Amino acid sequence: MTADVPASLLYLPPGDWPTVLDCLCGHFATIPRAHWLDRIARGRVLDGDGVPITPHTPYRVGAPVRYFREVPDEPVIAGEVRILHADRHLLVADKPPFLPVLPAGRFVAQTLLARLVAATGHAQLAPLHRIDRLTRGLVLFSVRPDTRDAYQALFRERRIAKVYEALAPPLPGLAFPRVHRSRIERGEPFFRMREVPGEPNSETRIDVIARGESLWRYRLEPLTGRKHQLRVQMAGLGAAIANDPLYPDLQPEAADDPARPLALLAQSLAFDDPVSGERRRFSSGLAL
Repeated sequence: MTADVPASLLYLPPGDWPTVLDCLCGHFATIPRAHWLDRIARGRVLDGDGVPITPHTPYRVGAPVRYFREVPDEPVIAGEVRILHADRHLLVADKPPFLPVLPAGRFVAQTLLARLVAATGHAQLAPLHRIDRLTRGLVLFSVRPDTRDAYQALFRERRIAKVYEALAPPLPGLAFPRVHRSRIERGEPFFRMREVPGEPNSETRIDVIARGESLWRYRLEPLTGRKHQLRVQMAGLGAAIANDPLYPDLQPEAADDPARPLALLAQSLAFDDPVSGERRRFSSGLAL
């Protein structure tokens, strides 16, 4: 593997292809055969032992194949990634807005993970949680696979305190602080979420830090981790987070505007370290 972008893993699906190349072309129908041949020629497709395959490597159902995702003409995302803390087990980084945490869709090299791997040389870095591409602030990474599950359990078992800040319209008719519980499910299109009637599956503590004329600064403490939870709940209360292109209404697709980033910041993380036992608290150096 290279140290710039970690490889993706595919277990070859059932089929009657004669070669791995044929399987990849059939499985990823939108990627031209010429692109796979080019990657193979550059050693960017590996077998389960990490050996580059050839165009004639036989297909075998279930065989592991690692490949490096590539996106032609990938746009460069502005903004500095700052490493706030690093030790044998953990790395904490501040992410600028518009930068995805992991490779997906049209982003591969322009991701937080790729930048951190390139900066540190730690090819086994893995995020312990995610924040939206449009959100700025703290992301916690595991450095070592052997202690990774202990840190992942902090999120699974809700033993980590997460605090966000947001700028959104005033809500003078509501009393604060308050706890907002609702049921969040997948909406339309598929990448949006929505609140629906039913048993709540999300919970957020909301308070007001400062009251401006057009925007208030809110403190948001999610106790659950539903996709787009804070954005959906604030929009549902009638105070959509400033510059949100998805909520309450889907805006026409447009290029990222650095002058109008989503006004949502992952501000702090606090927890008892499951390995050392010490109390940890990390705060973002970014601001809204």
